[in-house]
Order: sequence, then C-alpha cells, then structure tokens
Amino acid sequence: MIEIHDLRFAWPGAQSDCLAIDELTIASGERVFLHGPSGGGKSTLLGLLAGVLVPRQGRVSLQGRDWSSLSGAHRDAHRADHVGYIFQQFNLLPYLDATDNVLLPCRFSGKRRARAASEGGSPRAAARSLLERVGLEPDLRARPASMLSVGQQQRVAAARALIGHPEVVIADEPTSALDAPLRDAFMDLLLGQCAAAGSTLVFVSHDERLAARFDRVVPLAAINRPAAREVQP
Repeated sequence: MIEIHDLRFAWPGAQSDCLAIDELTIASGERVFLHGPSGGGKSTLLGLLAGVLVPRQGRVSLQGRDWSSLSGAHRDAHRADHVGYIFQQFNLLPYLDATDNVLLPCRFSGKRRARAASEGGSPRAAARSLLERVGLEPDLRARPASMLSVGQQQRVAAARALIGHPEVVIADEPTSALDAPLRDAFMDLLLGQCAAAGSTLVFVSHDERLAARFDRVVPLAAINRPAAREVQP
C-alpha cells in the first residue's frame, strides 16, 4: 500500500535533511504505530506519506503511484479519494458545523461520497452515524466547529477521516485531547472501522500504551538516519 525508497527531505533553508529513510514498506490493511520524540519528524513523515509534502529525493508511493510524479491538483484528487487524515491541529473549517466538516471528503471525492452513501443511505446519514460513534452529542452536531472544545473538534476530525472508507487512514496524535474512557472508545472505533474497510492505518502517538493494539511498532529513530545526509548546494 505504501512504499518509501531512498527518501530525503529538508525544509527550505535547512543545511541538512530532517528525514533520510532508505526503505519503509507498509502492507495493505496493516496497522502501524509510529513513535519518536517531539520534533523528530513524525508529522513531516505523515505529510510525505499522504502527498501533502514531496521529498527532494527518492520515492514515496501510495498504491504504486509516486506522489512526486503527480501534479499538485492530481495529488489533491488522489489524496481525497484514498486517504483519510486526522491532523494534529484538526484543520476543521471553523464556520461549518460538525456534520458539514465530516462531509468535506465527500465533496471532493466521488469515490468517498459513493461509499458513504452505500453505508448509511446517504453521506449525511453516514456522517451522523460516525459522529454518534465517536461520542459527539446530538446537540453539538449543528454547532460551528469554532464553538466546540478541543476534544470535541478532535472527534469531528476523526469522523471526517473515516467517512467513505478510505484505503489509508493517517492519524497524527489523535487521542491527545481525550481522557482515558474516550480514548479507549475512540481506539475501538478507529481500529474497528479500519478493519471493516480493510484500511491501512498509520498512527502516530506519544502514548506507547496504545502500541500493543497494532500489528507493527516503528520507532522513527530506527528508520531515519538524517545526521550524515547533508543537503548539497
């Protein structure tokens, strides 16, 4: 499902690569727990896996398609069709209510819209069902995202990523704002939804207590060797 070969990535103006990964392969349907220290490049790697970023060198592919070979518009379309992304900062539209935020992938992807409709009878019904399952109370679903708490916004972001059964779900610290009961319920939902859809899950968290629920644990330090990789002028 996901392949990395000879990846090198540096932010503009940097003197060296922050990511230098020779190889990483993630199988279809696999659940991978990625961890490492703050500032170590985990979120950057997730952005590369989803085609939000492209490497300065090497290959990052999703379903055999190299992100770097696609134009910006084609990367956006490919991501909308195949990737559900739970961003660390949520990236909700503040003026839309919770339900309409969840429906955003269905606006940009006919494939996700059709899958959501087949599951719930309509995309809106599927969105409401997901919001119920992530624990967002009915009276909160019509509120603008800007009026929701951090934990509530996090649950909306999770439902948005899951709608339409994307082949890949990428989750960047998705349980950081949840207390223990909600965290456990959220993990049950996320893993259950991914298993039901056969989705590949790449999950970043500092909470290593969650690692036992995954097929594979990947310490970023074990695959990333940036120190000896200087960016050439």
